[in-house]
Amino acid sequence: MTGTVEPYALVPHLTPERWQRANRMLVRKALAEFAHERLIAPEPVGAGRYRVGSDDGSVEYQYDATVLALDHWHIDADSIRRRRDDRKLPLDAVDLVLDLRESLGIRTDLLPVYLEEITSTLASSAYKLADPITAESLSGADFQAIEAGMSEGHPCFVANNGRLGFGADDYLRHAPEAGRPVRLVWVAAHRDRSTFTCSTGLTYEALIRCELDPSTLTRFAGRMESLGLDVDDFHLMPVHPWQWTNRLAVSFADDVARRRLVCLGYGDDEHQPQQSIRTFFNVSRPDRHYVKTSLSILNMGFVRGLSARYMKGTPAINDWLSDLIADDVILVESRFGILRERAAIGYHHEGFEASAPTGSPYHKMLATLWRESPVPSLAHRERLATMASLLHVDHEGHPVIGALIARSGLAPVEWLRRYLHVYLRPLVHCFYAYDLAFMPHGENVILVLEDDIPVRVLMKDLAEEIVLLNATTPLPPEAERIRDPGSDEVNPLAILTDVFDCFFRFLNAILVADGTTSEDDFWQAVADCVAEYQRQMPHLADKFRRYDLFAKRFPLSCLNRLQLRDNRQMIDLANQTEQLVLVGTLDNPIARFRPAGRSVA
Repeated sequence: MTGTVEPYALVPHLTPERWQRANRMLVRKALAEFAHERLIAPEPVGAGRYRVGSDDGSVEYQYDATVLALDHWHIDADSIRRRRDDRKLPLDAVDLVLDLRESLGIRTDLLPVYLEEITSTLASSAYKLADPITAESLSGADFQAIEAGMSEGHPCFVANNGRLGFGADDYLRHAPEAGRPVRLVWVAAHRDRSTFTCSTGLTYEALIRCELDPSTLTRFAGRMESLGLDVDDFHLMPVHPWQWTNRLAVSFADDVARRRLVCLGYGDDEHQPQQSIRTFFNVSRPDRHYVKTSLSILNMGFVRGLSARYMKGTPAINDWLSDLIADDVILVESRFGILRERAAIGYHHEGFEASAPTGSPYHKMLATLWRESPVPSLAHRERLATMASLLHVDHEGHPVIGALIARSGLAPVEWLRRYLHVYLRPLVHCFYAYDLAFMPHGENVILVLEDDIPVRVLMKDLAEEIVLLNATTPLPPEAERIRDPGSDEVNPLAILTDVFDCFFRFLNAILVADGTTSEDDFWQAVADCVAEYQRQMPHLADKFRRYDLFAKRFPLSCLNRLQLRDNRQMIDLANQTEQLVLVGTLDNPIARFRPAGRSVA
C-alpha cells in the first residue's frame, strides 16, 4: 500500500546495544534512589564497593559507589554486576524490581502496571540514546531544542516516563524528546456544558482573537454553520490529538452525537510538546500562549488529565499570585517571575460528573489551560532554558551545567551564587514572608540566561501545585483550594525536600563528579544564600526559628515510596501534605554552615 509505514519502522531505536545501555542506566538509578529512600540497605564489601541481595538471597548486585550529602548514592554504572552463584547475569530493570519486590512493598495487583512503566521508561531511554546530543551543543541550543534534548525525566522517580496509553506511533508523534511539531485539534464546546474563566482584563473573545488567525476563525465558523449551529453558542478550545481520538470521540460520543461537542479540525499553528507532555509551546507563533491539555495517559503516578473544576479557579489564583509578586520588593529585586495561567475552559459531562467520585480521572478528560509564553518578556541577549537542563549529563558523561559555567567565563562558585540568588532566594522569601510554597523542580522552572549566566527565573505550573501553608492569609474565594496549613514538621520540607533533596542533591553530585566544585563549596554557597537573606530580613526572625533551614536533620520524604504505594494515583492533590511518606531523617548539608550566633534547632 502506497504511503503505509511498515510496523517495524516504529521501533528502530530498540536495539540490543541501546536496550542494554538503557537498562544499566536505569538499574543504576533504581539502586541509588531505592537506597536513598531506605527501601534497600547496601552492605559494604570493600573500599567503596557495595552489595545488595535479592529478597530470596539467590541474586546479588555489586557496584562501586560514593555516598554524598543527603544520602545520595553516586554509583558507577559500569561497575554494576549481577550474579547468581558464580554466574554473571544481564542487568535488567524489570528483573531488579522482581528481585526486590518484597523490599519495595508493591502490591501484587499494582506490580504489572509498575513493570509496564519501567519498560516504557527504558524504551524512552533507548530512543534518546539513538541520537544523543553533547552537553556542549545543548548548552548553547535554543529554548525548544533544549526542551526536546533532555534525557532523564524527573531525577527522583525511577519509573518516570511510563506514558501508559501511548502506542509506538503516538510516542513518535507526541513524546517531547521526539521534538516533532503537532497541530492541535480544536473543538466547540456548548456553553451549557462548558465554563470559561480568565484573568482580570481578559475576555473570551480577546483570547480567541489572540490565539487564532482570522482565516482559521472563519473556517471554524463555516464548519459550525454547515451543521446548522451558531458558533457564538459555543466555546472554542484546543485539545490534544490523542485525547480526541482515544477518549473524546469514544467516551464523549453521546455529546458529540448531540452536537454539544463539535470537532472543528486541526488548528493552523504548529506546537511542540514540552517535558510535562500535556503542555504545548507554539512554535509557529512563540508569542502566543502555551496550551495545557487533558491527556488521559498514566504517567508517573497520575492519569494526566485536567480537572474542569480546578480550571475554573485557576485564573483567579494566578491573579492573586501575580499581584503578590508585583508588590514585593525582594521578589522584584530578584526579578522573580511567573508565567500566568490566564484563561481556562472546562467541559462538564453530565454522566461522568453524576457518577464518578471526586478526583476521578473521569472528571479530568476535557479541559484546556492557556499559560503565558516567556518569549515576549525577553530582553536583548537573554535566552531561555528549562532548569531541568542543569541536571542533564550527556552520553559521554559531560554535564550541561559544566558547559554553561565554562562558556560564562565565571568561576564555578560565582556562577553558582548568581544562580542561587535568582532561584533559591525568591523561594526562601516566599516561604518565610508569605507561607507560600511552589513545586520548584527542574521542569517547572525556566531559566533566563544572559551570557550563559542565570539572571532570573520564571516559575510555571502554578494553580495546581502552589500551596499556602497557613490558615489566615486572605484569599479570593476561588483560590481557597490552594490553602493547606500543614504542620511545623512538614512545612520546611517545601525547601528542604523540594529544593535541597529533590534538586540540589543531584546538582551537587553532578558538579562534584565533574570536578567543577567540591561538596563543601556547593553547600557553603547554598548556606550563604539562605543566611544572607535572613540577615536582610530581621523582622522574620521568629519564622526563621520556627522553620529552621539550618536544622541538623529533617524528615526524609520519599517519592518512589508514594508511587510504589499506588502508581495510579500517588496522592490526592486536594490533601497533599497528610499523604507524604516520611521515613527517618536526613542530615542537613547546610547545618554545619550555620552562621555564628544563630540558635541551634
